[in-house]
Amino acid sequence: MEKPDSYCEYVSTLNEDDLHRVYHDTKYGFQVNSDDELFGRLILEINQAGLSWTTILKKQDNFRVAFSNFNIKKIANYKEKDIERLLANSGIIRNKLKINAVIFNANKIIEIQKKHGSFKSWLNEQQSLDLESWVKLFKVNFKFTGGEITKEFLMSTGYVNGAHIKSCRINKRINNLKNQ
Repeated sequence: MEKPDSYCEYVSTLNEDDLHRVYHDTKYGFQVNSDDELFGRLILEINQAGLSWTTILKKQDNFRVAFSNFNIKKIANYKEKDIERLLANSGIIRNKLKINAVIFNANKIIEIQKKHGSFKSWLNEQQSLDLESWVKLFKVNFKFTGGEITKEFLMSTGYVNGAHIKSCRINKRINNLKNQ
C-alpha cells in the first residue's frame, strides 16, 4: 500500500475505534473552550516530543489522571513529591524536563489568566499572528515549546489551519461549527 499523503488519508484506512481515527474525528482541529483542556492538549504535545503520537494517544487517559485532570491551578502548585510521583508513574512519559516544563507552564498560564481573563482569551488575541510569530511568542512564554510542538498544539486546537485536508469530512464538520 502506498503511504498516505496526509493524516486524514491515513486514518480513513483505520477502524472506527482506532485511537488515531477517534482523535482525528473528534478532537484534532476542533476548537477547545476550556483553559484546562487547552492546557491538557499542550501537555500531550510537549510529551510527544521525540516519541510517536501513537504512544501519546495510548497514554492520554493516564496523563489526564496523573496531571489532576489537567487542572492548571493544581498543577501549578505541584511540589517535589508530585514530581517524584509523576516520575514513578509508568503510565505517562517519565521525563523530568517535560514534567518541570508542564509545572512551569501552568504557572505561566495563571499569569496569563490574571492579565487576559483566560488562556483562551490570550490565544484569541493572538489570532492574527503567522506561525513563525506564534512560535516566537510561545518560546518567550513557555518551556519545551519549540516550533513543531507549538504548531501541533495550535493546529490541534483550531488556531491555525492544517489539521485536515480540504476534502476531509471532518474538515467540513469543523468549518460548519465555525460558521454557526
